[in-house]
Amino acid sequence: MKEFDVVVIGAGPAGYVAAIRAAQLGLKSACIESESYADPKGQVRLGGTCLNVGCIPSKALLQSSELYEQANHSFRMHGIGVEGVSMDVATMLRRKDNIVSQLTTGIRGLFKKNKVTLLPGRGRFVGREGDRWMVEVSGKDGDELVAATHVVVATGSSARHLDGVPVDNHIVCDNIGALSFESVPRRLGIIGAGVIGLELGSVWKRLGAEVTILEVAPDFLAAADQAIAKEAWKVFTAGQGLDIRLGVKINSVVAAEAGVRIEYDTADESQVLEIDRLIVSVGRAPNTTGLGAEAIGLQLDARGRIEVDVQCRTNLENIWAVGDVVRGPMLAHKGMEEGVMVAELMAGQAGHIDMNTIPWVIYTHPEIAWVGKTEQQLKNEGAEYKVGQIPFAANGRALGQGDTTGFVKMLACAKTDRILGMHVFGNHASELIAEAVVAMEFGASSEDIARICHAHPTLSEAVHEAALAIDKRALHF
Repeated sequence: MKEFDVVVIGAGPAGYVAAIRAAQLGLKSACIESESYADPKGQVRLGGTCLNVGCIPSKALLQSSELYEQANHSFRMHGIGVEGVSMDVATMLRRKDNIVSQLTTGIRGLFKKNKVTLLPGRGRFVGREGDRWMVEVSGKDGDELVAATHVVVATGSSARHLDGVPVDNHIVCDNIGALSFESVPRRLGIIGAGVIGLELGSVWKRLGAEVTILEVAPDFLAAADQAIAKEAWKVFTAGQGLDIRLGVKINSVVAAEAGVRIEYDTADESQVLEIDRLIVSVGRAPNTTGLGAEAIGLQLDARGRIEVDVQCRTNLENIWAVGDVVRGPMLAHKGMEEGVMVAELMAGQAGHIDMNTIPWVIYTHPEIAWVGKTEQQLKNEGAEYKVGQIPFAANGRALGQGDTTGFVKMLACAKTDRILGMHVFGNHASELIAEAVVAMEFGASSEDIARICHAHPTLSEAVHEAALAIDKRALHF
């Protein structure tokens, strides 16, 4: 029987990072990954949902579709004439697959470099012997029992499906099928106007599909700052043509080879939507089924997540859980930071993660990114705060790039000037938000950002101006 200091169950972002960091700290580490994703040679593909059917492939398609959109509509403002632009979907998908292969193969190389043992198969707790946890690894070559002092559960999450609506990933799809359409559907329906729905809707809309998004919630992007949500609604609907319907109650979904018929109610009337393909993006559920949690008394909450404390310790000694399988946002970067924290704690170091400074990003065009509190949260808390907001229309780099949509909004404490949150709607928002994360981690004030020299001309100058605007001293707006 193989014995390890650390066994990680799951090789998604949270899991593979935990395994690598533990190995770097001198712990004998192994990582279990099932054959859910396999390469052409039949080998286990690492990286979990994020690298295989989530973050990475979706961003590859977003980039391809954005270039297609620019060639058809944006090049002309630069004096570039292009005729006969076409999209070869097969080539676009092949590029996406190549990127996935490169990154998943890279993780295998990182395991080898850091001496992490890969155990192909599904991991399941079977008990404890002395101070070691026993984990069964069930793979295509049979079952194997391994022992570990510490076990990190990083089994990730899966797409939630609607009751009575089978997903075949051909006509009715979740994120997996939606990333592999062999052609552009003429009429595409999406249930759920969250991150996945908006991003995948954007991809296929740019390529020519008529996209209708049905959202059960009465508000659009309720988790974002209301100023961002309001501006994004105008851009995505009136500007880009996404048909987003809020406050929807789905009554029936009937799928056939010829398409899908959805009957639903709004506040005003009953309606029918007929489409060629449907994407269901109604959230994700933690992967805890089959883990053997009940066999050892590992506590789960009402939503099936593993209960942990602020340092990702479970109720059982030396069992930890990280990523989508625990509380908090289901974000790859949040899981990675938890993986590092847990590895360092196991090694006797002072691992830490601040849940208040985890950035959120939606990779639409323009992008949406934020960190910290929204203005409505501060109002609800009765906090005293100041606001600085600067449109990209006042930014020279944005003008030069030909897209001035959106703005930067900064929130600071009215008494201490400490930055409480920042919200960006615009090009490269995903990159700009990092400055606010660093500032908040160091307890910076808006004055600190205002006193930092930002290169000119850059989009980051909008962050600088927003900080200046906190005290009504913006220089270029």
